Amino acid sequence: MEFPANLYYSKDHEWVEVEGNRARIGITDYAQEALGDIVFVELPQVGDELAAGDSFGVVESVKSASDVYAPVGGKVVAVNETLLDSPQDINADPYGKGWMIELEMSDPAEVEDLMDAGAYRQLVKEEKGE
Repeated sequence: MEFPANLYYSKDHEWVEVEGNRARIGITDYAQEALGDIVFVELPQVGDELAAGDSFGVVESVKSASDVYAPVGGKVVAVNETLLDSPQDINADPYGKGWMIELEMSDPAEVEDLMDAGAYRQLVKEEKGE
């Protein structure tokens, strides 16, 4: 299971890659593995405004459907529309081709409330009972 050191993580199992005041967001390797084969993805529209903690989409697998939450707030400036036809990209490459949205962050300091890779790895161990 991967925990890239350059990303930030939420307790809801989303990752955030920060570049300037932009945040690229997706679900973690742990989340995609727990969901199983992803068969459908619902994403927001470019221009939507999100607050940290808002649901911005749904990921549906053969096991269940789960809301996806914005780890930081801001305006949606890009949506990975490839996922609408190829939702399995999240399973195959959760930190690459499986990215979901990009936000122009309204408050970049919100990133400081997220976990680094070490803290997230510990959370996953606790959830798995290790």
